Amino acid sequence: MPVQTIDSSGGNRGRGVGLGLALASAVAFGGSGVAAKPLIEAGLDPLHVVWLRVAGAALVMLPLAVRHRALLRRRPALLAGFGLLGVAGVQAFYFASISRIPVGVALLVEYLAPALVLGWVRFVQRRPVTRAAALGVVLAVGGLACVVEVWSGLSFDAVGLLLALGAACCQVGYFVLSDQGSDSGADAPDPLGVIAYGLLVGALVLTAVARPWTMDWSVLGGTADMNGTSVAAALLLSWIVLIATVLAYITGVVSVRRLSPQVAGVVACLEAVIATVLAWILLGEHLSAPQIIGGAVVLAGAFIAQSSAPAKGSPEPVASGGPERELSDRSTAA
Repeated sequence: MPVQTIDSSGGNRGRGVGLGLALASAVAFGGSGVAAKPLIEAGLDPLHVVWLRVAGAALVMLPLAVRHRALLRRRPALLAGFGLLGVAGVQAFYFASISRIPVGVALLVEYLAPALVLGWVRFVQRRPVTRAAALGVVLAVGGLACVVEVWSGLSFDAVGLLLALGAACCQVGYFVLSDQGSDSGADAPDPLGVIAYGLLVGALVLTAVARPWTMDWSVLGGTADMNGTSVAAALLLSWIVLIATVLAYITGVVSVRRLSPQVAGVVACLEAVIATVLAWILLGEHLSAPQIIGGAVVLAGAFIAQSSAPAKGSPEPVASGGPERELSDRSTAA
């Protein structure tokens, strides 16, 4: 039943539903790493897991791509950017990073993206940023130093950290590109159509890069170890495709429509918390007290940077890579 926006109680219900959908999206995205890591440890290459995730989700979303086929003519650059950066790049770097470092750490490093976007805006586009946004950057960088425990000589795998940073950089590239698709009105691209085509583009790119014909397909017929518990590999893959990708993207997009990109983006910050807790419980990846504190500071910085963005068309200094965007908020998730 559609929400009656002229009824204040109906509007409150719609906002409540939107918050619930945003939380569901954060939970779904946050569970991708804990499901993927056992498959990687069972013998699948990280790129093969990414290909299975993206190709499977693209197949499920294919009817939406057919429905919005006009996007191929109207917004080819946006579709290519979403597929290359928001899907293939982010997922490949993230899954490669969790094969070397804890899931929670990889996702927290990825949450440097808002700070990196601000750097792009300030030093490349030479546009001013708010003081609150600058504070968010400082907090995020300082928190990351605690997460990786720089005082102990970078105790984490340096390559794993660089891969996680690669995921963050891919997010930045998509944020900047998606500025061209953030317009409102009848000509605005449908987010679900962009997601569907982004998954198709990502699947094509990853097919060439991952070469799935070299995959050890027998792994999918067996089990994977999840902190001492054997779980069917097919079940883990089904979770990654259906829940952590298809459901996560759809609920995220619908939540943005019921709320606002900024509110939904703030709720999305819970993804890192959820992923860290799930990795702690299901994978036994324990973080130290300084790392937990640092993670909270990273999320606080991301929160401040996200929530201090001015409204679309505002002459005030910007706090992110552009005005509010429906698409970019949900492309950030791993």
